[in-house]
Amino acid sequence: MTRIIAGRAGSLTLEVPDAGTRPTSDRVRESLFGALESADALRGAAVLDLYAGSGALALEAVSRGAVSADLVEKAPRAASVVQRNAAKVSKAIARDASITVHRSPVTVYLQVRRGPFDVVFIDPPYDLPEAELTTALDLVVSSLKPGAIVVVERASRSPEPTLPAGLVAERSKRYGDTTLWWSTAAPVEETAADDEEADA
Repeated sequence: MTRIIAGRAGSLTLEVPDAGTRPTSDRVRESLFGALESADALRGAAVLDLYAGSGALALEAVSRGAVSADLVEKAPRAASVVQRNAAKVSKAIARDASITVHRSPVTVYLQVRRGPFDVVFIDPPYDLPEAELTTALDLVVSSLKPGAIVVVERASRSPEPTLPAGLVAERSKRYGDTTLWWSTAAPVEETAADDEEADA
């Protein structure tokens, strides 16, 4: 079991899938959400949670003021857990917030333009091939608002994520065997300029 740390659903316990997922530790989530709240990135935000697992990241964001959350999980058992957790959080916050669970592979979900999103969490299984993560990052760009925050959680032994045009690396922080990689969506004009340079 894990729990919502703070906000309207604070202390609410969440189910965790029995296999195939790796829930983000309370320590890492406390640091992550402390930084997001310091940047006032959650209030009124549209959030996307890829490789959702238990859904704890997006549901924490909703508890703290996000107005919508889309959670993408392809594993049937995990997706069922996410659906139950989402229902519990929706009931606990007792306010309008759209929480939608998508039972789909991440790359299939992202092939249709979504959002636009203000915050994206990407917390794939540690054994996910780097090529699939790179593809997911490339596909998600078209669904981001300018200045949107993208946080990738990976094993510290994993290489730095390869960012596509349209995402700008901000910082990384290591927590033992876990590292968070932060990036932001570039302004539209900057992305267009990069495309023009590539065509030249």
